[in-house]
Amino acid sequence: CPSLERITVPLKDGLINGDGVFVGCANLNYVDLVRGEIHETIAALQLDDWRNDMNEEIESINQILPNTYVGEKEYNEAGENAWVIRRWIRSLLRKIIHY
Repeated sequence: CPSLERITVPLKDGLINGDGVFVGCANLNYVDLVRGEIHETIAALQLDDWRNDMNEEIESINQILPNTYVGEKEYNEAGENAWVIRRWIRSLLRKIIHY
């Protein structure tokens, strides 16, 4: 995990269950969404503001993760990466449903 820098995930709630999934992953700074339906849906949004808002939300995780506490395995501290990624996924899902 120390060398993990980037992950790609589908936009699916419940995908990351445990808080300790990324313990010690201090270099995990980027999360990408699997290309596909979500990007097509965003491109089809009627208003530029909606598209821009969704694209900013998608990119926001890459601004947040570098400043997130990663936890320490030896002290059994889970860190916040998994929680932050779950919250980000849920936020994206809520926004896309809203639009």
